[in-house]
Amino acid sequence: MSTQGTVEVQAASRWFGDVVAVNTITMALGPGVTGLLGPNGAGKTTLLHLLSGFLPPSRGEVRIGGMPVWRNPEVYRTLGLVTEREAVHGFLTGWEFVLSAARLHQLPRPELAARWAIDLVELSDAEHRRMGTYSKGMRQRARVAAALVHNPRVLLLDEPFNGMDPRQRIQMMRVLHEIGAEGRTVLFSSHILEEVEQLSGTVQVMVAGRLAASGDYRTIRRLMTNRPHVFAIRSSDDRGLATALVALPSVRGVDLDAAGLQVRVGDYGSFTRALPAVARNTGIQLRQLLPSDESLESVFSYLVAS
Repeated sequence: MSTQGTVEVQAASRWFGDVVAVNTITMALGPGVTGLLGPNGAGKTTLLHLLSGFLPPSRGEVRIGGMPVWRNPEVYRTLGLVTEREAVHGFLTGWEFVLSAARLHQLPRPELAARWAIDLVELSDAEHRRMGTYSKGMRQRARVAAALVHNPRVLLLDEPFNGMDPRQRIQMMRVLHEIGAEGRTVLFSSHILEEVEQLSGTVQVMVAGRLAASGDYRTIRRLMTNRPHVFAIRSSDDRGLATALVALPSVRGVDLDAAGLQVRVGDYGSFTRALPAVARNTGIQLRQLLPSDESLESVFSYLVAS
């Protein structure tokens, strides 16, 4: 079996002075689409820079296709990269930008390669416009085309859907899905769970530089859903409602203050199904029900603690 499309990270760490950006991460990726999920500042970009050879690991190893990435230009024959930061010259047309990438790769027929890549991302209608006139979503598509022009076995993308409108997102997801289905390895980072759900079968979750969870999307979603939750509730009789809620098996604790109730729940689904019945049976009116710990940081921190 060819190892061209394999990505291997073995106990890799990267620190900047006293700041640990990536902390002892081990993962192995093969053909298909993998989502690198985590809140902003989790270390996703640093990990992608390690994978792309922009940074050396402070400790550990990073290999693509069995080859070490750092100081190995040969790896770029099988690697395509779309960074989070834009690096495009506005005076170039989309065609010139993608064609220049094909020529840098010394492809035997650069014009044909550029034509294929531009058509793939559906940018042919604007290929002769200067990129300085493009929307952010159009520039993203041009950058993806440039990363794909040499038909790499491995494609790395850092927040690739930034700036894209809904139609552009759907089209780009289709492209990446097709590439993964062809047996190529695609790794894209995102802090949006829905993007990962729609595109990738495998998820790697990063928090604070560490790999917090790994598995298929449904496994990760189940971990998130089954974690403890906190709800802020206000009603016509907070004290009476607190008494009734404490008796529910899904409730782990209730705090009552002037702002209402803070209810700690162990089973999200059971609680949300039981609450309306409790209110109806006690004759208490619910005036407000808000999850108070739904930030990505709280969700991912729970995965790390688990």
